[in-house]
Order: sequence, then structure tokens, then C-alpha cells
Amino acid sequence: MGAEAVGILRAGQAGGALPPAFERLFRAEYARVVRIAQRALGDQDEAEDVAQDVFLSFYRAHPADASYAASWLHAGAAHAALNAIRTRKRRAARDAAHLAEREARAGADPETEVIVAEERDAARAALGRIPARSATVLVLRYSGLSYREVAEAVGLPADQVGTAIRRAEEAFKKEVMRDGAE
Repeated sequence: MGAEAVGILRAGQAGGALPPAFERLFRAEYARVVRIAQRALGDQDEAEDVAQDVFLSFYRAHPADASYAASWLHAGAAHAALNAIRTRKRRAARDAAHLAEREARAGADPETEVIVAEERDAARAALGRIPARSATVLVLRYSGLSYREVAEAVGLPADQVGTAIRRAEEAFKKEVMRDGAE
């Protein structure tokens, strides 16, 4: 671990200086946390990003001298790396679907293109009429974010994201149906 990694954490710290106990923990465990993430990800840069995220998460919620600190960091590195892999897979699938859709549209007739554009406009209008938090939850989830990422973005407990998505989908469907009835 280099001084750069400590500098990054210090830059993320509002007060500037890290508590000595956390800095010792960081120096002792950083290389191992990166290795764990790198083993799963196969990418050193991404592994370092994961390690920094794991340390920041730990720093925000736990005391540096906790007896479970090292094991928490190791497990956190593994979980975060696996989440990064899942995110990659979702992004790749979404990109492939988007590309397939674009290729299909390239051969589509003008009437089909108009219908698709109208459906998108109706969906966007319906999103604009439901409560902002519901619309945000839908946009984030259908943009490929995990439940955990959605929870962090909107300030919900992770165990409530599924319910929030379901309710938002119901509100969205009502708005779409209302548009169809008009």
C-alpha cells in the first residue's frame, strides 16, 4: 500500500487527519483487502477502488480497534468484489440488449419507430407524474443498480427497497393506464 492510498482516504475524510488506530488498521490490512478483491475481479485498479470503498464503509460505521475489524474488511472486500462482478454482468446484459434493440430498430419501418417513440414519451410522462422518490427508485433500479445501491442513493434501508420498487411500479402502471384511458 502506498502513501497514495492513505492520501485518498484522508482526502475523503472531512476533518483531514485519520485517527491513528484507523490509519494503523488501514496500513495493516489494505494490501490483503486489495488482494482479496483482485482475486475475485482480476483487475488491480478495480480492486483498489473496491478496497477503498470497503475501508470507507468500515470507517463510517465501526471503531478502528474493533476485534472484528480485519475479518469484517476481508468479508467486505469479497462481498464488494462480487457485487462489482454482478454489476458488470448487469451492465453487459443491458448494453447487449440496448445494442440489439438499436439494431432491430435500424431495420424497423418508420411507423414502428414512431410507436416506440410515443411509448417512451408516455413512460417518461408517467414517471413525471408519480412521486419523485418513486420515480427515482424506478429509474435507478431499471438503470441496473442493485438494491443496495438504490438504498444508498435514496436513503432507504436495503430491506425496504423491494417494497419501494413494487409500490413505485404500481403507481407507474396506474399512470400509464390512465394515459391509455384518456
